[in-house]
Amino acid sequence: MNPVNSGVNFEEANNRIRRLLGLQSDPVSVFFVRNEDEMAAFQEWTALKSHRYCQALMKARRGQRVVLTGDEIACPAAASAFGFRSLPEGLSSGKGLVGFGIVKDAETGKRMFEGMTKFASNEIRALALCPLSASPRTPDVVVVEDQVERLMWLLLADLNLQGGTRRHGNTAVLQATCVDSTIIPFAEKRMNFCLGCYGCREATDIGQGETVLGFPGAMLGDLLNMLEYLSEKAMPRSREKQAFHRLDRTVTD
Repeated sequence: MNPVNSGVNFEEANNRIRRLLGLQSDPVSVFFVRNEDEMAAFQEWTALKSHRYCQALMKARRGQRVVLTGDEIACPAAASAFGFRSLPEGLSSGKGLVGFGIVKDAETGKRMFEGMTKFASNEIRALALCPLSASPRTPDVVVVEDQVERLMWLLLADLNLQGGTRRHGNTAVLQATCVDSTIIPFAEKRMNFCLGCYGCREATDIGQGETVLGFPGAMLGDLLNMLEYLSEKAMPRSREKQAFHRLDRTVTD
């Protein structure tokens, strides 16, 4: 298992990010559990049965500490992405997505799955998730779900940390929580963002005006410091909408 927490107070970090962004719920810490020794650290957490990964995220966002194993993950696409089992032929062929009305052409659906970033088979054994405040160590990935405007500031903080390099979101509008917000940030060691997907919007309480992004847990401290900077001027000025109100008064007059 990784070092305990590198000196970070995760409860304080959780409170800071919620205060700075006005988040309605906690960011979620995600841990990839690779073997029995690592599993022992999460033995007191709630073992979920027949849950999708996006549903596990929802429960952790609401304050629960949960574990989801490969045997109990209910979504076959997520199970494949995490390396727990093979993708069923109905999905890999793209025909399943046609059946759901997600794509019109099976070849489009097939290509979407072929481009999926995923773990190798049996690379991990389970997923452990909890509110950021309850993290026992630096999480592998932090996933944040909320209104788009609030997440925009996290992306701007990341852009500052990357010296102004344009940020790129990688998505197929499919597997927004498992692939886009969890696996890609871990595999590519960067923040990734998307606009959600059919699955998480159908299976969880995510709102129509909300979306999700993820970043490596090691980035947390630097992102928080940059958010503090943005909160001094840019964030309140943007939210006050002074330019809009001036225009509104001009039009009214």
